[in-house]
Amino acid sequence: MQHTILVVDDDRKIVDLIRIYLEKERYQVIIASDGPQALKLARQKQPSLIILDWMLPSIDGLDVCRILRAECDIPIIMLTARSTEDDKLLGLNLGADDYLTKPFSPRELVARVRVVLRRASQQKEDDRLPALRLGDLVVDFDAHEARLHNTVVRLTPKEFKLLETLAREPGRAFSRAELVTRVFGIDYEGFDRTIDVHLMNLRKKIEPFPDQPIYLHTVYGVGYKLRKEKEYEDS
Repeated sequence: MQHTILVVDDDRKIVDLIRIYLEKERYQVIIASDGPQALKLARQKQPSLIILDWMLPSIDGLDVCRILRAECDIPIIMLTARSTEDDKLLGLNLGADDYLTKPFSPRELVARVRVVLRRASQQKEDDRLPALRLGDLVVDFDAHEARLHNTVVRLTPKEFKLLETLAREPGRAFSRAELVTRVFGIDYEGFDRTIDVHLMNLRKKIEPFPDQPIYLHTVYGVGYKLRKEKEYEDS
């Protein structure tokens, strides 16, 4: 299968350099030079992966990343001159799969493309699983329900969407902003802290002791995550 890579950058020299190295590895390359064009091509072409510059005309790379992550799960590698830890965390928390700072090695970029594509392929295989078991909790994606000790837990649609989002990637820390976008949609104009209320209600329904959660963990300074399956096996 030939993968299509969307390269988004308004610097033509960088685009041409990336194209040369990707095409040498037999990837098909399509190009966008600004945010609106990137969104249009991503929606129309459904590329296997997007290499996305942070600083773009019209709509910057962070907003492009946030918008696309609310719509689809196309892997995104952020490419930027910003190199601080806070900048990196910002990009990753908005849903980027990897982050590479300029100046960069084209060979390293190609290596990261391979890794992210391989990880995405494995994730798609995992997503085919109809249910995820975490200790005594089962999240059934096909049935759209959660079961605790083989008993169905009565969840609101928003509560299940929140649990499903976390269960799709156990162990990953999601920011409040990302969870709000995933659960309520990109057009939601409320506060990020709204997700805290839904998380608290969810804990009351699935945690034996909500004040000492074993499933839904708070990641201080970031947001929330669902405990990894292996951690239950090791307990």
